[in-house]
Amino acid sequence: MARPKKQRKIYCNPAAYYFKPRGVPMNKLDEITIDHDELEALRLADILKKSHEESADKMKISRATFGRILSRARQKTAEGILSGKAIRINERREEYSIISSMDYCKGCGRRWNSKFNSGG
Repeated sequence: MARPKKQRKIYCNPAAYYFKPRGVPMNKLDEITIDHDELEALRLADILKKSHEESADKMKISRATFGRILSRARQKTAEGILSGKAIRINERREEYSIISSMDYCKGCGRRWNSKFNSGG
């Protein structure tokens, strides 16, 4: 029997949950789903340029688990872009503890932290 999945700490809340190629109707597209932990791994490693050790510590998981999550996220993202598939960010949050997110003003672009907790 597999070990139960450890709850992961997520610090981002995306501005959009769906991306698709322009000019292609939705009913003609295949879809790839990216989970919140995969999105958080992309954010930590590729946007914030954190090491795997720092990122794993922030998410409260092992470094090896972080590496697997990041690899899966990059593979899904690349497949979606190169194959012209829609990319959906999974909105199911039961498995994650969402700690805070950066909000921003759409008018001036100013950013601030908004704190909320979801998923137990």
